[in-house]
Formats: sequence, C-alpha cells, structure tokens
Amino acid sequence: MKRRDFIQKAGVAAAVSSLPLGVGASILTQKRKKIYHVGIIGYGDRGSGLHRVMSRMPDKFLVKAIAEVLPFRAQPAAEQYPDLKVHQDYRKLLDSAEIDTVVVSTPLNAHFEHAKAVLEAGKNLYLEKTMLFTLEEIQAFQKLVRNYPNQTIQVGHQYRYSPLYFKVKDYIQKGWLGKITQVSARWDRNASWRRPVPSPEFERQVNWRMYKEYSGGLVAELLSHQMDFINWAFDTVPDRIYGTGGIDYYKDGRETFDNVHVTLRYEQAGMVGNFGATCGNQYEGYAFKIKGTEGTISLLTNDGVFYPEPEAKAKLQEVDGVSGATPITWTENRNGIKLVDEPTMDGTIYALEDYYRCLEEKATPLCNVENAGNTAKLVALANQSLYQGELKTWNG
Repeated sequence: MKRRDFIQKAGVAAAVSSLPLGVGASILTQKRKKIYHVGIIGYGDRGSGLHRVMSRMPDKFLVKAIAEVLPFRAQPAAEQYPDLKVHQDYRKLLDSAEIDTVVVSTPLNAHFEHAKAVLEAGKNLYLEKTMLFTLEEIQAFQKLVRNYPNQTIQVGHQYRYSPLYFKVKDYIQKGWLGKITQVSARWDRNASWRRPVPSPEFERQVNWRMYKEYSGGLVAELLSHQMDFINWAFDTVPDRIYGTGGIDYYKDGRETFDNVHVTLRYEQAGMVGNFGATCGNQYEGYAFKIKGTEGTISLLTNDGVFYPEPEAKAKLQEVDGVSGATPITWTENRNGIKLVDEPTMDGTIYALEDYYRCLEEKATPLCNVENAGNTAKLVALANQSLYQGELKTWNG
C-alpha cells in the first residue's frame, strides 16, 4: 500500500481521536426531564450492585422498592435504605403505581416469569443478561413484546455501551484491523465461584449458578458478554457451535461445568471464535483478542490496545512523524496504540445512562430484545453442545 493511500484509507491516526465515545458522552449534556422510580426484583450481587450505581444517578433514578425472597438479603437493604419498600412477593412491587421501571436481576431460569409480569403490569423493563434461559422462552418473549410497543425494554449486556467498545466496533467496521479471521476470548478465575450460605437449605437459592435447573453456567454468566459483543460488532451470528468441558476441579456437588471451551464458526464473516473459561487458573483473567491481517486488538473490560502488524506498524510510525498529523498515543514500548487515554468507567454506568435516554425518548435500546435474544439463543445452543457433546447449528 502506498504511503498516501495508507493515510487516506487506514486513517488510524485520525481515528484514534475522532471515533465516537459511545452514547454516554452525549447523554451527559441533555436536559433531564424526569426522575424514574425503580423497583428491583432480585437483590443478590447484581441487583444490589445496580442499586448502588443508580444511587449515584439521583437526577435520573430513585430506587423505591425491592423484591427479595431471602431474608438475609432483604433485611440489610431495609436497614441501609430506611425509605425503601421491601417485598418478599414481587407481585406487590408490580402493583405499586409509583414504580415506573423495573430491574429484573433474578436467577436466569426466573427471567421469563418476571419479565413477562413486568410488561403485563405496564412497567418499563431493564432485564439483566443473559436475557432468557431456553430457546422456547426466547421465542415466546420476542413474540410477547410486540403487544407492548410503548414500554422500553433493555437487556444488561453493558459492554455494548462502553466508549472503549464503541471504538473497537468502529475499528472493525472501518477495516483498521484488515480481514479478521480469529477471535480469542477468556474469562478465567482460580476460585470455586461459590457464595457462602448462612444455612444449607439456602444452597441452591444462593449458588443457583452451580445448578442446571437455574443457570447457564460460565457461558451465560461470563462468556455471554464477549459473544454478545462479537454478534453486535460484526452484525452476525455463528453458523455452527461446538462446546466441550467438564467438572474438572471442584467436585463439590455442582452441576454446571467449572471448565468450558466453545468454538464458533461464523461462515459469512470467515471467522472462528474461541471462548473459554475456567475456575482453575486466574493468569489471563478477562482476555479478549480480535485478530486481523492488519493488526490485533487486545481488550480488558475497561482498557485496550491496538497492536498493528509489522508492515502496518512501520507505516503508522511514519504517519505519526508527519508534521500536522493527528498524534497517536503509543504504549510506552511503542508496540501498540492505546484505544483510550484512561480506563473507562464501569460499563453499567454507560448502560444505565442510555437506558435513561431511551426512557425519555421512547427509543429502542442498543441492547434490545431482538439482538440480545440472539445472544441468549447462542448461549442456550452452546450449553446444549457442552452437555450433549454434539455440534449445534444456528438454523435461523
């Protein structure tokens, strides 16, 4: 490629500073019209975490009530937030006329029941990922929501809203990485993933992620984020899905695997995706690499670097030295280009910022029932493959 053509076509130097910073940046300047009253169904780690984030957005959200069946979660919430209404039966929360929007952050097998009830109660819905548990639920829910066109429904794959991940999507779509053929994603830990329980009878309710009746395991709880991003960034779904794994270390009565690997074939994109997670090693932790003929993007949840291939790197270094060219922020060893100057905030913040925008504008969220439904379908097929040992195909 000629140097002039490289500058005009690749434009990576300009792209570094001009790519969109995500939806959150524009939202910060818009006029606030309403504080939405929120109810949260399910007050475990995620539900209480969303409450904490919303509490830092007092001009947008006010959590008025929660529904939680476990008393050792409900009671501390009542003590911490004296004005909070605490229900054991979620239907009492939905009966409240003061609630505008409801967060569903219950175990995955309960998502359909709770999400359906929220819509039938006339409330807006923030439904945590993975959207739904089974293929039948996904199909039924996508049909159901057509009856509620005036209610906003957002699904909680929060990396869709991060300025960092917006930038990566733009790099991909504009061809800065060249022809992408491989995706490699991991989310590892060296821990059991088990929560302590105050009494044995609460084991399955607290550690629901360990049991097939309630959970999609590591694929649903962790790898779904990275799978969802690839679906979104490439506007695609895989054609073939093959998973393998087992309970290879923690022989503690769990049913979902503690060691998994899923390989996806994206035929139209000409790409292979490798997604793995283990509870037996934490070295890589969260690792996400997208590999193309012109370079590789290496991502963390809140930071990332573009590593150009040798020929592309030489041209970029030449462009960087041209007087008047947009400066490139190289890493300290000059092997890669920083995607963001500073690590981004918790992705939940950006997701809730845009949820507020969608509530105000009656807009369709970026992560919605259709595209998040594709991710949920992928997770369900991947788990079928894991446990049945069979290759699965998308089939529409």
